[in-house]
Amino acid sequence: MTPPPRPRLLVAGVGNIFLADDAFGPEVIQALGPRPLPPGVRVRDFGIRGLDLAYELLDGYDTAVLVDAAPRGHEPGTLSLIEPGPPDPTGAAAPPEAHGMDPARVLALAAHLGDGPLPRVLVLACEPRVRLRGDEDIVPGLSAPVRAAVAHAVEALHTMVPVLLADPAATPPLVRPEENAPAPTAALPHLAAGAAEDR
Repeated sequence: MTPPPRPRLLVAGVGNIFLADDAFGPEVIQALGPRPLPPGVRVRDFGIRGLDLAYELLDGYDTAVLVDAAPRGHEPGTLSLIEPGPPDPTGAAAPPEAHGMDPARVLALAAHLGDGPLPRVLVLACEPRVRLRGDEDIVPGLSAPVRAAVAHAVEALHTMVPVLLADPAATPPLVRPEENAPAPTAALPHLAAGAAEDR
């Protein structure tokens, strides 16, 4: 019996479920359960396990989409699609934090651990309303605008993923990914079900 082909695209939820809106990534992964993405995609909630994600990025994917809460100066609940620049190959690989996950650190660590190139990485980010740090009290549950954005993120992934499976270098139709551009150019409007915007 032939084993199934290795997934070509990773969708990774990241964030701390005990720190309010930081739980956006894991909540999106959970919401994908009843609406699975196409074959060829691995969907996984990494929580705050940065080391696990760093090793997963070395597993031969063409593309990885990280789903995370990230402050970018927009209205709470606004989705942004970001293509971060490659990690600095000369920089030291700082270990991920114990109570949080910084995607930039994870990418730097993955680059340090691996011999070959990393997959193309996109971040589907949501503007948080409530921002907490690991040293503060536990505040489970998303704020109302971020909770509403979970369904929009599921729709966005169902639009983006087929495009990226067909061509890992393609620009998904929601918004043109950016390379460290100013925050306002990355904003995605809240998408109605089935709607997409390319601008």
